[in-house]
Amino acid sequence: MTPPPSDPASTGHELGWTPIAEEAVRAASVLHPKEGALPRPNRRRVLTVANQKGGVGKTTSTVNLAAALAVHGLKTLVIDLDPQGNASTALDIDHRSGTPSIYEVLIGEVSLAEAAQQSEQSSNLYCVPATIDLAGAEIELVSMASREMRLKEALSSEILDEIGVDYVFIDCPPSLGLLTVNAMVAAQEVLIPIQCEYYALEGLGQLLSNIELVQAHLNRELSVSTILLTMYDGRTKLADQVTNEVRNHFGDTVLKTVIPRSVKVSEAPGYGQTVLAYDPGSRGAMSYVDAAKEIAQRGVEMKERSGTA
Repeated sequence: MTPPPSDPASTGHELGWTPIAEEAVRAASVLHPKEGALPRPNRRRVLTVANQKGGVGKTTSTVNLAAALAVHGLKTLVIDLDPQGNASTALDIDHRSGTPSIYEVLIGEVSLAEAAQQSEQSSNLYCVPATIDLAGAEIELVSMASREMRLKEALSSEILDEIGVDYVFIDCPPSLGLLTVNAMVAAQEVLIPIQCEYYALEGLGQLLSNIELVQAHLNRELSVSTILLTMYDGRTKLADQVTNEVRNHFGDTVLKTVIPRSVKVSEAPGYGQTVLAYDPGSRGAMSYVDAAKEIAQRGVEMKERSGTA
């Protein structure tokens, strides 16, 4: 347990420090940030969240980063490109069969704006859901013209201007198939979650090779802009070893913030919520807010670099 601060008055409570009061203060700082809105990027940022390994915190990171940016005043769109529909579940978005979804967008039946739904968790948070129909989409896309470009065509500047979003997060399935290729062609940036566990870097080379192929043949603007370390357990030496190895290899691409292994983060989707809505005072929620702030700050730095180029 964290010890009480030496000055009880510093918590703002006349009755002194208690664990419940401490968590309430943290929750208030997440839901009602004193510093106000985060800075908008100089241009809309479209990030594909990809890792062909399952269970690395990919969908969890997608929805919680999006929610954190939305809480801090940035309009954010999540595109659920995983047939399992877990991002839609976490944002409490209707994704029953027959609901206008990313499947209908990919085959050209509806526009992205028509499929986007506003999440009740924030007025700035939108989601294009995935339904079970998406499960067969890879087979259907094979015979379509410009099959790798379907999502990029749907994510036109005109459509995104109509929705008015600052950030787009594309949650990919745990594979390197045609849906993931569509996501990489449609984005400018790739965000890779890496868990702080033994097999963290296994298969990462294959992912990076696929990104290079997409860069060479389909999307020259694509880059790995962000790596997020997830499921960090400070009780183990292994977590520190993996963290150091990833930072040594990828340098400043890795966010300073590390997402801890957290029961609250795991529980939240079961209630149709992000961890920011489920338990905003938890370590997991605070960590995702810190990571979102880093991402937003990088958007400003990108603006400054482009302005001086």
